[in-house]
Amino acid sequence: MRKAGAQRFFWKYCSTFDSTERGNIGPVAEALMDDLGTDQTIYCPAFPENGRCVFMGNLFVGEQLLSESPMKDHPLTPMRDSNLLRLLKLQVTRPVGVANRLVIARGAAPLRDRLSDLKAAGATHVVVDAIANEDLYVIAEACQDMTLLTGGSAVAMPLPELWLKRGLLSKAAAAETETVADGPAIVLSGSCSAMTNRQVKAFLSEGHPAFRLDPLDLAESGAWTALSWLAGQNGEATPIIYATAEPDAVRAAQEKVGTERAGELVEEALAACAVAARDQGMRRLVVAGGETSGAVAKALGINRLGIGAEIAPGVPWCFAQSGGHALAIALKSGNFGGDSFFTDALERLQP
Repeated sequence: MRKAGAQRFFWKYCSTFDSTERGNIGPVAEALMDDLGTDQTIYCPAFPENGRCVFMGNLFVGEQLLSESPMKDHPLTPMRDSNLLRLLKLQVTRPVGVANRLVIARGAAPLRDRLSDLKAAGATHVVVDAIANEDLYVIAEACQDMTLLTGGSAVAMPLPELWLKRGLLSKAAAAETETVADGPAIVLSGSCSAMTNRQVKAFLSEGHPAFRLDPLDLAESGAWTALSWLAGQNGEATPIIYATAEPDAVRAAQEKVGTERAGELVEEALAACAVAARDQGMRRLVVAGGETSGAVAKALGINRLGIGAEIAPGVPWCFAQSGGHALAIALKSGNFGGDSFFTDALERLQP
């Protein structure tokens, strides 16, 4: 990216700061800082429109602390601590500081002063509070000259306008007209978040054909049963293939095949189903789960996305080429969207 002329870099991660004591958020940030030759960056996973707020260094999901939210039972990264300073200190090798809401409320200049004071004190990693969109604009204004910023996608929202005003960006050409890919649709759900559990239940209640993946079955016989079931779908209804389960069921599977392997089995199966669905003529895919989305995109060979209309805050329809076919694909973080997200997404894409 630097060879192509990039001057600013944004390390985006989930607004629930999904990570373990080893990372990967902190280690990746430090590696980027070393490579870019910068000595300070910020961490702001806040996404107020989706109820993710940071206050006094603590991350909230709605009115719950992160550690009291359903994220405490995340199958890969159970979040048992809400304090971002403590989480970061376990992941990085350099000092951590905070710029709290009292500073942010005073504006961009006081925030710049706070960051400068922290740098003088040796604080390389700075957690920044944000509880409303207005805070994000203050943070972006204060930090727009930083070589590296890190956070959830929301704190990047004000940056293009700021950089346009300064002549650092030029207006992009008008986007191509969105086209809805022909062919039936499919829903693939690997997330086990509380929200995705509700979304799957809502979709099942509408009577859609459904196949549930079980990591134990996948460990024994692979994905062929799911692929055989999918091959029998006639395209008249929208099927769903899902591994979504309640926390106790997830833990039981993890205890038998291992935490990482259980996730890999599901991702591999859903990726194989995505390729099979494409080859069967399905041209609209709704994918739930961050790891699942990555596995599906990789299996489909997608290396470029056209960003379309927003379905829910933080989740747009995208358009891509795969295997010589035009696809419409929605890649959803497990926690995002409302109960009716799957149906909303498909209705949003109607011609």
